[in-house]
Amino acid sequence: MPAFGRRAPARGVTQLGSGAPEGAARTLSVVTSPLQRFHPFIPAGGVGSRLWPLSRADAPKFLLDLTGSGSSLLRATYDRLEGLSAGPLMVVTGRSHAGAVQEQLPELSANDLVLEPSPKDSAAAIGLACTLIERRDPTAIIGSFAADHVVEPALAFQDVVREAVQAADTGRIVTIGITPSSPATGFGYIKAGRSLGLEQAPHALTVEQFVEKPDEETARQYVASGRYTWNAGMFVAPVGLMLDYLRRSEPELATGLDRIADAWETTERDAVVDEVWPTLTKTAIDYAVAEPAAAAGDVAMVPGDFTWEDVGDFAAINRLNKVDPQTDSQVSILGSNKRVLADESSGIVVSDTARLIALIGVDDIVVVDTPDALLVTTAEHAQRVKNAVDSLKRNGDTDVL
Repeated sequence: MPAFGRRAPARGVTQLGSGAPEGAARTLSVVTSPLQRFHPFIPAGGVGSRLWPLSRADAPKFLLDLTGSGSSLLRATYDRLEGLSAGPLMVVTGRSHAGAVQEQLPELSANDLVLEPSPKDSAAAIGLACTLIERRDPTAIIGSFAADHVVEPALAFQDVVREAVQAADTGRIVTIGITPSSPATGFGYIKAGRSLGLEQAPHALTVEQFVEKPDEETARQYVASGRYTWNAGMFVAPVGLMLDYLRRSEPELATGLDRIADAWETTERDAVVDEVWPTLTKTAIDYAVAEPAAAAGDVAMVPGDFTWEDVGDFAAINRLNKVDPQTDSQVSILGSNKRVLADESSGIVVSDTARLIALIGVDDIVVVDTPDALLVTTAEHAQRVKNAVDSLKRNGDTDVL
């Protein structure tokens, strides 16, 4: 795919008269900054199978408080972005979660709550948000930030996003790369290139390649080289450039999204969504947009100078919820039930039942106790929880999923 080129950034210039006769208003130019055109949105999807039985189809992880902060992951993400947005934030989620999302985000308007009838992967969700935003502001710079990430501190994150917006204003799709803390095999990686030399985005680098989740040895090589960052799936870009790539790589998907956007603010919205959505291609935004754009030289990366955690399994929750240093316990306790006895044990207990839980001589234990399902594993085997969920599906035990 050829590059779309270094297009001149849209500046939002409005001319109020030219060569006007004497007595008329003088010629004025209104130039908006990139941040005044920044419209972030939040894709909130996925069940979080590796966090079963805590995360389920009717209560996915982004609706839960998994850090003990008192806020769900979605609420925390919304709060991080609210001060950056030029207008109302948009959330893309499943229809079945509409009520819970509205309860957690009462300030969210109906037009900014985008409901998917069924999961269609990230290209459809992100593509629809971009298409709707383009109708509102063709000069917009969009930002896509998943609802289930934990980021600290928020101010450092916001500084990085502002720099990414400045880099995107030069006509690039910008991703935020996370410095690897370990040779993780659960994330994709980004290979960075040279500095872009941008005054307003001094840390922005070119992107040479997006790479799939590697094996452990390859991941070690990536980390040792110092040229690779984790791909956190955050994108900041001119909305037109995002949609140019989507329309080129997935024309039928883009056409369907245009049909939905045409009907969005009409009484036909639900009928058109129900007709078009099942026909849309199911593919990831990386395949549809990011990888072709990187190959064409249209992608940049800004390193994320903040702590980032993709809350994908119980090992991550264990890392996020440190034990109380004022006690002798090595067990983190989440949930309403604090009746946990730990004797020479370490790990995490999540419980909302009244049952007393006693741990004796076990290390790195993970116990999740719910009224209808009990999980016992270790942090080392946390990734295998998804296998248990798959087995439950095959066995027909869907009532606990």
